[in-house]
Amino acid sequence: MLIKEIFMVALAAIRANLMRSILTTLGIVIGVGAVITMVALGEGAQQRVEAQIQQMGTDVLTVRPQQARMGGVASGQNARLYTSSAEVLRAEAGSLLTVAPEASQRMQITNQRWNTNSSVMGTWPTYFDVYTMPIAHGRHFEWGEVEGRRRVVVLGADVATDLNTPAPLLVGRTIQIGGTPFEVVGVLEPKGEMGWARPDEMVYIPLSTAQYRVFGGRDRLNSILTKVNGGPAEMDMAYDVIDATLRREHRIGPGAPADFQIRNSTDLLESFQETNRAFTFLLAGIAGVSLLVGGIGIMNIMLVSVTERTREIGVRKALGATRGAILFQFMVESFLLCLLGGIIGVLAGAGGAHLMTSLAEWDTAISVQAIIVALVFSGAIGLFFGIWPAQRAAKLDPIEALRYE
Repeated sequence: MLIKEIFMVALAAIRANLMRSILTTLGIVIGVGAVITMVALGEGAQQRVEAQIQQMGTDVLTVRPQQARMGGVASGQNARLYTSSAEVLRAEAGSLLTVAPEASQRMQITNQRWNTNSSVMGTWPTYFDVYTMPIAHGRHFEWGEVEGRRRVVVLGADVATDLNTPAPLLVGRTIQIGGTPFEVVGVLEPKGEMGWARPDEMVYIPLSTAQYRVFGGRDRLNSILTKVNGGPAEMDMAYDVIDATLRREHRIGPGAPADFQIRNSTDLLESFQETNRAFTFLLAGIAGVSLLVGGIGIMNIMLVSVTERTREIGVRKALGATRGAILFQFMVESFLLCLLGGIIGVLAGAGGAHLMTSLAEWDTAISVQAIIVALVFSGAIGLFFGIWPAQRAAKLDPIEALRYE
């Protein structure tokens, strides 16, 4: 038989039992659809995190207190950072690093009868340079206002909306932060999410003002941001400078455990990628079980098909069909069934990803590589699980097959 004729016969056999064929491929459809949807979720999440880390900057090093552990549980109570550490870094590594300390606390923000609960960030003017946060209205606060503990504030883009006032009208107005009056000197342009932070929902005041007029004299810092002025190429040098400077400031000897940790934004990306990879493998394994079950269903139906068509096989052999032609015909039927299931599964998975984006507002990204792998794998399952039924059909004795009722 010609290859084209074999394909036509296989398609005719599938169409002859269309409903059974569709139900047979259901396991393949579910498995492939699950793979496409889960990979789309993983790809979308990774792209979103990568975009956020790009916004944070790949040349930013963050210094945080090292968490002390007791009984395997992180407490973080014994390690602290103070403003003096940031000042030493600024004085000794100012040519290499742009330093911006952070001290934050959630507080009530009030403008006349409107109020909102926001994170209040006490920092230096360099913070806006580290994270590239341009001003939309007004100006950033300045060093003189940090040194003078002035009550001035710069608002994130969404805070004006929360206070039910147009951003340009807020500049120059006095608002209350935890009951303390502050003059609004600027409103930032929208920044979007940065990692786990939402700068558009935050307000920014001078660090000294935050520590001594708002936070009750607390000199502790949440973290110290350092942007490498030489770019990513100078990251290793910057890391060594920060480590050596803070060890000397904290009186920690070489080789002794530090009471601080230095993290790069790319470290966060690598950690997320590892977690995402493990999650994807887990989901792929679950979907693989569904594909395996679907493959067994394909094999079962093909065996039934061989039994139902025993007389037809006998007629074909009597007319000159070879073992190879019969084997190839049933292999093609099994392959086409699984490939059909794979195509339907890809469409179902893409539709599921689109629904998640539309209804749940989750980021998804359809991977062409995942589609190709899913289709190849579903076709391979058809070939693998079609071998036994095809061999059984090819080995039938034509005389016995013709006498089969």
